[in-house]
Amino acid sequence: MTTTITRPIIEINEELCDGCGQCIIGCAEGALAIVDGKARLVGEVLCDGLGACLGECPQGALKLVEREAPPFDEDAVEKRLAEMENAEKAPMGCGCPGSQAGRIERPAPAGGCPGAAAGAVQKTGAGQVPGTFESALEHWPVKLRLMNPQNPPFPQGSKLLLAADCAPVAHPALHGELLPGKAVAIACPKFEDPQATLEKLTAMFQATQPSEVTVVRMEVPCCTGLSTIAHKAAELSGTGVAITDMVLTRDGRMIPANEHQPMARPGLGARPM
Repeated sequence: MTTTITRPIIEINEELCDGCGQCIIGCAEGALAIVDGKARLVGEVLCDGLGACLGECPQGALKLVEREAPPFDEDAVEKRLAEMENAEKAPMGCGCPGSQAGRIERPAPAGGCPGAAAGAVQKTGAGQVPGTFESALEHWPVKLRLMNPQNPPFPQGSKLLLAADCAPVAHPALHGELLPGKAVAIACPKFEDPQATLEKLTAMFQATQPSEVTVVRMEVPCCTGLSTIAHKAAELSGTGVAITDMVLTRDGRMIPANEHQPMARPGLGARPM
């Protein structure tokens, strides 16, 4: 029979939680995870009840409550953290050759200007349609979780574009405007483990020492976690790299993060989707 005691433990309001994953970064015990797009307490014995995660939630979805729960178990925490570390280090089961790091050689663009070969977006009465673009991608893979910090796909000192997974689809001229002259890594702060993303990005910063980082995230609230992870990785890596935060609206407009007006939550004046 499991022993329980009355003690503080985290409680998550699923209606308020948008799955941004910022709380996971603040939980050193690995007690939280994103499951089906929401933060979940994966084990009561993993929560120490100190509430270090509370200040990380931008939606106020977390609170400490006093209730019956199993005692905090440090041994269980050590096991959980070891499992998380091993899962991050484990090779992909498919042995996919597409995850092998490599450079993509490009001919020198006309005029010697990076990205000059990329075409422009043509405007017509019906809106924007793509012109003739040449890829500005210079390495593979592009998915952060597939990159090996010990064998980085781009050289030290690169300018890095860290983009949300949805950004390349939403931006009308990625290769002509954002990507030329930059390395790129894409990640999703909602559907990937934020702690694993933080650890991978921290190691990548340490290995590649990027000269600058541009974060491009979508305007949806759950995507703010990507900026949080980038700034925390810069701090933990000790690189002090300058980070520029940009927000991409769903209609393709690029706005500096400090000028962006957060989207209204449903029921608080937001337009119906």
